[in-house]
Amino acid sequence: MALLLGAWVFQSIGYAPCAMCIWQRYPHAIAIFLGALVFFGLRHKVIYLVGAIATASTAGIGIFHTGVERDWWEGPTSCTGSGLDLTTMTPEDLLSTSGVADLVMCDQVSWEFLTLSMASWNTLLSCVLVGLWIIASKQGKLGSGLITRI
Repeated sequence: MALLLGAWVFQSIGYAPCAMCIWQRYPHAIAIFLGALVFFGLRHKVIYLVGAIATASTAGIGIFHTGVERDWWEGPTSCTGSGLDLTTMTPEDLLSTSGVADLVMCDQVSWEFLTLSMASWNTLLSCVLVGLWIIASKQGKLGSGLITRI
């Protein structure tokens, strides 16, 4: 939940999310829902497995997003601008500002800490969460053992 809250805090202070940033939030929401189920007593191995898969999914999207930001590979044309054919645009299209102001480019790093972008931090922390889901599944419940001591 802290990762999703952190994303909303950054958004509220002026760091608008790109499309891939939004994609990374959906698996977090699923993991939070599953964590609530576990917290309220519904403890089943499948819930832990799906929780691990959800957090691994957001880590995977974060890896992809980091690669797009670092120019390791191309991202979706909808938020990177790659694939734009300027030769087919009219002068009015090129000078138009309508609709462009809201677009946040996925291949641009808007915030970094210790040379890692938000997508990179999401990846690292989500991998830790995957490990916690796996530990919890082996313990059989979220509220015992190692997780309580953390």
